[in-house]
Amino acid sequence: MIIQSLLDTDLYKFSMMQVVLHQFPGAQVEYRFRCRSRGVDLAPHVEEIRDEVRHLCSLRFTRDELAYLRGLRFLKSDYVDLLRLFQLDESFIEITHAPETPGGLDITIRGPWLHTILFEVPVLAIVSEVWFRQEHADLGTADGVRRLDEKIALVQAHPDPEFRISDFGTRRRFSHAWQRQVLETLQRDIGPRLTGTSNVFFARELGMLPLGTMAHEYLQACQAVGPRLRDSQRFAFDKWAEEYRGDLGIALTDVCGMDAFLRDFDLFFCKLFDGVRHDSGDPFEWGEKMLDHYRKMRVDPRAKTFVFSDSLNVPLCIELYARFHDRCKPAFGLGTNLTNDLGVDPLQIVIKMTRCNGQPVAKISDTPEKAMDYDPSYVAYLREVFGVPSTAVAATR
Repeated sequence: MIIQSLLDTDLYKFSMMQVVLHQFPGAQVEYRFRCRSRGVDLAPHVEEIRDEVRHLCSLRFTRDELAYLRGLRFLKSDYVDLLRLFQLDESFIEITHAPETPGGLDITIRGPWLHTILFEVPVLAIVSEVWFRQEHADLGTADGVRRLDEKIALVQAHPDPEFRISDFGTRRRFSHAWQRQVLETLQRDIGPRLTGTSNVFFARELGMLPLGTMAHEYLQACQAVGPRLRDSQRFAFDKWAEEYRGDLGIALTDVCGMDAFLRDFDLFFCKLFDGVRHDSGDPFEWGEKMLDHYRKMRVDPRAKTFVFSDSLNVPLCIELYARFHDRCKPAFGLGTNLTNDLGVDPLQIVIKMTRCNGQPVAKISDTPEKAMDYDPSYVAYLREVFGVPSTAVAATR
């Protein structure tokens, strides 16, 4: 089976889950799947995907895995005690044929946020790996090895030893085995220039640094659980700081558009958080805006980390590093280009939170391709509340 451990997911799922336990234990949510790839039919693979998810729901954390999690300084004892009892519940996820939707597959996850938050990443990894092993069964890894070697050569050739990359590629990987091979190869060939991985299983297995803080779903849910929609971003950052007291200090910037984020990311947050993460829109424009904002707040951006994580490849990382390395501390999380670059287009698949506590939630993307079927009337209201021009909104289709 594809998923053999509940650690086979991104670190930010655990960090967000701890906040949910302590701050929003009663929240009820809904997530929806979307396939953005054209000409893809996942319907023939529904039964296999169901079988894989059924196996996922049989897994429990082992004693050794819990000991590893307990050793992460920001995870609290009561949360790890909860994980000792934790098991994903198959009744919270529905997987069906949907011929009228792109990809022919519908996945809906509904239930308590605390008990559904760990579905997203492994379910996406399952869909991706099932697709490739059924539709491209003859696809070997030789081309992937060659492409990986080219990436490694570019990193090795960079004259600045501070130019480093990390792996953020679990959810749309080619396979579990290939992600391991990629990470082992990078460890061997670029050493300290590989800063770590978002995948907690491989971080533990390979002795790497696990990386991650928060994802879009956290700020989206705060649109429903916070006191007032207009204050939802500030509420989310306040609650995060209350939970982690300065740890895990990278703020996500693109849930309601960059300009709305900057209005909320005031002097207090600029000083409190270690940096920010980019995940949509032009990364060069984003970086310049962020630098200007820190300067206006009288905060030296050279002490702040700028995490770039949107559709990266190594040449783009090199360009971004050349632009920003002497003005901030750039970091690069490579996703699908690192773990699914074998000569066949990877699936463009996502699972996004669409409702929380019975009301719609949404993300206003700065990238048109990142469309999601959010409630259009709610998106219009969200745009109005945060002053986001309609030309910047690509959240509905």
